[in-house]
Amino acid sequence: MIIRNVNLETVCGITSPLPENHLPEIAFAGKSNVGKSSLINGLMNRKALARISATPGKTQTINFYNINEELYLVDLPGYGYAKVSEQEKRKWGQLIERYLHGSEQLKAVFLLVDIRHAPSANDKMMYQWIVAQGFHPIIIATKLDKIKRSQKDKQLKLIRQGLDLVPGTVIIPYSSVTKQGRDEIWDLVETRYLQTDGKEAKEDGDKLS
Repeated sequence: MIIRNVNLETVCGITSPLPENHLPEIAFAGKSNVGKSSLINGLMNRKALARISATPGKTQTINFYNINEELYLVDLPGYGYAKVSEQEKRKWGQLIERYLHGSEQLKAVFLLVDIRHAPSANDKMMYQWIVAQGFHPIIIATKLDKIKRSQKDKQLKLIRQGLDLVPGTVIIPYSSVTKQGRDEIWDLVETRYLQTDGKEAKEDGDKLS
């Protein structure tokens, strides 16, 4: 993907109506310190358009980034930050659920997990919840640069087993430092969601009918 222009077009809060977009939407979910903003900035070739907060759990909105007038990258609120009140967590959950149910253009959900650790209880809950909403999420294993190359396969197996992934689920290791995995993510998005041949493929990441 050659990034020609990027625009933070819509910021949707708890009480905001969802935008009526007419371009494909690709959503990104993950816990609040997993590197989601760094990933989105890397995909957009921007250093700080998606704000990287020093305070995890601060993002409380759904942010829609218009890429080349071709699609939207959608940044969902982070989950699992302990200092956020239960009431706030419920509100964020309701906001995400409203989006997953209400968007007419949402084509895929990417779920980010930290490659250094076994999936947390929150990661497992989020994966199961996304599946229950009718999606097969694609997994992005972030912070690849934080482990040794020899550890990668072991950690990916830990993620696959920890989340009890559906067989064949795609896992893409990603490093915000080296940008390894960036091209693979864009290739998947472009081939599956920006090129249509009249067929409705039911693959990982696709919304189920």
